[in-house]
Amino acid sequence: MNLTVLGAGAWGTALAIHACRHAPTRLWLRDAAQAAQMRSLRRNARYLPEVALPPALQVSTDLDACVAHARDGLVIIATPMAALEPMLRALPGDAPGVLWLCKGFQEGTGWLGHEIARVVAPSLRVGVLSGPSFALEVARGQPTALVAASSDAALAEQAVEALHDGQLRLYTSNDPVGVEVGGAVKNVMAIATGIADGMGLGLNARAALITRGLAEMTRLGLALGARAETFMGLSGLGDLVLTTTGDLSRNRRVGLRLAEGVPLAQILAELGHVAEGVLSAPTVLRRAHGRGVAMPITEAVVGVLEGRLTPPQALEQLMGREARPEA
Repeated sequence: MNLTVLGAGAWGTALAIHACRHAPTRLWLRDAAQAAQMRSLRRNARYLPEVALPPALQVSTDLDACVAHARDGLVIIATPMAALEPMLRALPGDAPGVLWLCKGFQEGTGWLGHEIARVVAPSLRVGVLSGPSFALEVARGQPTALVAASSDAALAEQAVEALHDGQLRLYTSNDPVGVEVGGAVKNVMAIATGIADGMGLGLNARAALITRGLAEMTRLGLALGARAETFMGLSGLGDLVLTTTGDLSRNRRVGLRLAEGVPLAQILAELGHVAEGVLSAPTVLRRAHGRGVAMPITEAVVGVLEGRLTPPQALEQLMGREARPEA
């Protein structure tokens, strides 16, 4: 089947590189100058310079043509969460199945991807593709496992047909809520773990943060209608472990730099990529408070990001909490 990937950041480029090994694939981006450079260099010099674009991968700025190309296949949205709504609005009502790679909550509304789609594109068949995956490793063809989640079982199976091969293993799920909550909250926990590692708190502290972070993620997910077992899967525990411990994690790097006392604005300027955890953390906390869900790690991260707490003060706040049953 034909595939179109909308968004030429690192992850969108990596998935397009993978997809075009098996199916006619187009990679769409808005910036005409960047598209011309990518066609000339056969490389995404800005976001994924390490891996060459295969000759078969077409790079285009013509959105209508790219969507038409995937008429009987799949459209995959690979933009930051902030661009998901305008991308969904730009698609025709009879567009093919649509999956997104975005991880996070929409600023302002606090919506997850499926909530945005329900309002702005109710006629589309939609789902989410998530799991522990650094773009560079996917582009290089290193073994990776992901989950395609949708309330439309046929769409999830279509994603498997299109993308599953020897190096990229796809599982299916009918719990898009849980998959999306995992993908959003793990970025916040990666900032927390980066701060702890940057402070030199040790491996015990890292293990405690990951474990209690999983508990926070699960509590919020259940409150929003997800299933508990989803958080023990690829989009929950799997993505949490990767993002909190992997040195390619942008959110972890934010935490490491915060522990050094570097101002957040400077960190984001140096990063050059979107760190979704910075945008998602306040929204995660608002939604948790709205459901009466306790998320002390998230609360500490928000305090540091907003400049109300220093990393040592955040640690003191967490360690000073009253003892309680683990369950």
